[in-house]
Amino acid sequence: MKTFLYMMCCAIVISGAYWAYKENYRTQASLRRVSDLQQQIAAERESISVLKAEWAYLNRPDRLRELVDLNYDALGLLPLMPDHFAEVELVAYPQVQIEANELVDPVSTSNSGSDARRSPDKEFP
Repeated sequence: MKTFLYMMCCAIVISGAYWAYKENYRTQASLRRVSDLQQQIAAERESISVLKAEWAYLNRPDRLRELVDLNYDALGLLPLMPDHFAEVELVAYPQVQIEANELVDPVSTSNSGSDARRSPDKEFP
């Protein structure tokens, strides 16, 4: 019986060591993958900052003005004048219509048993 117990203990220790060994390598692989991803993120952020700098350089007003002057005839551009813009009051916004019978009392709708609606002639508190 002692021999069987010793063999079982040895098997448990060996299986625990194998599990720890396997988990150790999985953890190291995960840490390497995280490190690689962080390096990729840093490289992408750096490239984004370079692209933003290039965009700012290409969108300089003096450079754009020169491009407009060079391509004025080919593009058929018109210079911007103040009378090309409209007043804010002239913009037509859609009107939302709310009918009085659609107003619902929030207190009465919270009760599951009542479906009473507030009449339109009553004022809200």
